[in-house]
Parts: sequence; C-alpha cells; structure tokens
Amino acid sequence: MQIATWNVNSLKVRLPHLLTWLEANPVDVLCIQETKLTDDKFPVAELAAAGYQVAFTGQKTYNGVAILSKHPIEDVQKGNPHFADEQQRLIAATIQGMRIICAYIVNGQEIGSDKFAYKMAWLDGLRTWLIEEMRVHPRLALLGDYNIAPEARDVHDPAEWEHHIHFTPPEREAMQGLMDLGLQDAFRLFEQPEKQYSWWDYRQMAFRRNRGLRIDHILLTRELAQKCTACHIDRETRKWEQPSDHAPVVATLGD
Repeated sequence: MQIATWNVNSLKVRLPHLLTWLEANPVDVLCIQETKLTDDKFPVAELAAAGYQVAFTGQKTYNGVAILSKHPIEDVQKGNPHFADEQQRLIAATIQGMRIICAYIVNGQEIGSDKFAYKMAWLDGLRTWLIEEMRVHPRLALLGDYNIAPEARDVHDPAEWEHHIHFTPPEREAMQGLMDLGLQDAFRLFEQPEKQYSWWDYRQMAFRRNRGLRIDHILLTRELAQKCTACHIDRETRKWEQPSDHAPVVATLGD
C-alpha cells in the first residue's frame, strides 16, 4: 500500500498535473494541500473517473486540504477540536484501518509576527489532538506540508536559513514535539541520497540550483513505521510546465 502527500498549490491550476501523476503513480491514498477551492468547486467527478474517492474541506483563494483514496473513506473529521480555526488546514479520515491525517501547517511569515504566533499555537493544538488520536488509532499517519525543515540536512544552506521561517529553533522544537509522541519520519527510516528536498522557490532558479527545503513529511506511528518499506520524493513533477513549487512524497507500507 502506498500513501503520499503533495502540496499542489492550486488544484484548479494543477488538476491536469494531478491526474497525470496519479495515472503514472496510482497510490492508494494521496493527501493534498493548498487546493484553494471552495467545496462546490472541488473536482469530485474528475477524481472519481480516475478511481478515487475524496474527502475535502476548502475555502476561496487560500488553504484547503483533501484526502484521495482508492478505498472507502470513513469517519471524516474536518479541523481540530482543540483549535478553533476558520482556515481550512486539517482533515482526517480512516482508510483500511489506518487513521490518515492531512495537514497544511501554517507558514508563519517571520519570528515575532502574528502569523508566527498563530503557527506555534496551531502546532500546539495539533499536538494535543494527536495525543488523543494516537490513543484510539495505533495505525496513524500524519501527512502534509509542515512548513518546517526538521534538520540541517533538510536545508540547502543551514547557515543562511537558521533565523528564517521554516528552520527556526521554535519551529524545529515544535516538530520534534510531534515526533516525541512516538511518530517517526518515514523518509528518514531509510538511507537517502544527500540534498533531497521537497520544495523549491519559484525565484532565482532555485530548483535548477537545488536550493530547496524538505518541508513535506509523512510521520508514522510505530506500528506503521515497522511496516514501511520505502519512502521517496518524486522530483519529476517539479520539472513540468507551470509546476507546483512542492514535490510529492510517497511512502510504501507492507502487509
């Protein structure tokens, strides 16, 4: 079974890319972020034709998350009961006995800003909710755009980024707090080539120069981590015309 995450950065713009990728990579479950669509505009029919059921929550212009699945989707929850939020950033569902949580974590803008305070409060609320979810669901996966690079090797230039958003000490500590609950980074379960990233700025030829960050993650509970046999970042989509600035991350789970 394969599960994946991809910030598509506008589903209206990137739907052809998404359908092309799913045809070549028929993953069982895909979590997508930044759909930027109200629910009435979500392409349910197109994804059904591709073989996927969907659960989604969105808003106009910003945010929006969705879970696509080849299997029945059950027990859908939108948002975090521990964090009231008008922004549509979180959706969860049970699929094949696994609790799948799709998250689009706040960007944060810069330390000291209101948006940074919002990011830290959002992460704190997520951690509180995950404690409860993990008690009920020992087979849980948290997939999404975290907007956090957890380690120096996840940043093309750690010295340059040290005090910039995505790589500040408070953000990394908050992500470590999630992992301290017992979650494991699927990508780091395996030996990986150096300089592997999932996001590259559109500016300054960042992708061509591989000036990226690894900020899209799949975290697994111990039970799922023990079944994980592979995890990779699919850089090919970033080479396409008018691409998302993020690349999909795919994890393979054995029986």
